[in-house]
Amino acid sequence: MVAEPGSDWFERLPKVELHLHVEGAIPHAALWQLIDKYGGDPRVPGRDDLASHFVYRDFPEFIEKWVWKRNFIREEADFELIGAAVAADLVRQNILYAEAFYTPSDVAATSMSPQEVTLALRRGLSSVSGVDVGLIVDLCRDTGPALGAATLEAVAEVAASAGVIGIGLGGSEQTFPPEPYAAVYERARSLGLRTTAHAGEVVGAESVWGAVRALRVDRIDHGLRAVDDPELLALLAERRLPVTACPGSNVATGAIATLEEHPLRRFLESGVVVSVNTDDPAMFGLTLTGELAATVDRLGLTRAEVRTLTLNAVDSTWLPPERRAALRARVENDPVWSE
Repeated sequence: MVAEPGSDWFERLPKVELHLHVEGAIPHAALWQLIDKYGGDPRVPGRDDLASHFVYRDFPEFIEKWVWKRNFIREEADFELIGAAVAADLVRQNILYAEAFYTPSDVAATSMSPQEVTLALRRGLSSVSGVDVGLIVDLCRDTGPALGAATLEAVAEVAASAGVIGIGLGGSEQTFPPEPYAAVYERARSLGLRTTAHAGEVVGAESVWGAVRALRVDRIDHGLRAVDDPELLALLAERRLPVTACPGSNVATGAIATLEEHPLRRFLESGVVVSVNTDDPAMFGLTLTGELAATVDRLGLTRAEVRTLTLNAVDSTWLPPERRAALRARVENDPVWSE
């Protein structure tokens, strides 16, 4: 039987999210609390106006509104607030485990250090029970590898206590290629951190090749354009190099025109370890529940394929082997799959 989108079945699924930006996942109620705290903005007169504000012509406009939003996150208390709010939203969706990006360099012009940002965010996340969240430092390619290297060294001082497990590279892919970050990624590996990079989102397959060859990543985020190169697609499948797909996000930013154009099924049929994620859900009006439902309603996947996507997410985590095995058993044996 095929599940209908929005059905209770999708809500009850055990879930894992691997491509989530904390700052892009702040529930609107919490974000409005921060906007109000800092004097508001005439372009967004009320909380209900946030949804219409977060609409984008293209990817550069999305980046502009990301920067706008970050202006309202300035103090340790703000990071604690958003950490707790995001964690509570994950629990609400029955997301058991998440690996989430955060961007400490965004507060470089304030008095907060990357260490303070990291520890404050962890306090907020840890204040909510029911979900485990590993943190990934987004080095943000727009600010350059020098600041990326400095941010990495700063965060490394508190990584163990704050649950930082890796680094990533978000931002304006169309302007800043991955190759200049090779030395930063090598340093991260020497510190025991895992690595990923946004690639093939708004740039062609060459961006994915750069992440694979120069950065030697453990995962690819988005990876849309990998399907344009059969050799690359085969390599991702052969190496079991995971791809964290974000279909709804790609439509929202104009990376693809419609959800039906997303190559999710192509990834699955090619043997790529692909999962479904939300990226910046509060900025796109998404939930992981809704995204999984859309794979059935709009892309024609089956419940069995939704299960494959979910187990792919588990297998793509950076958990230690014993914890990953326990999470897989918990997800795999959930009775919801047999309904």
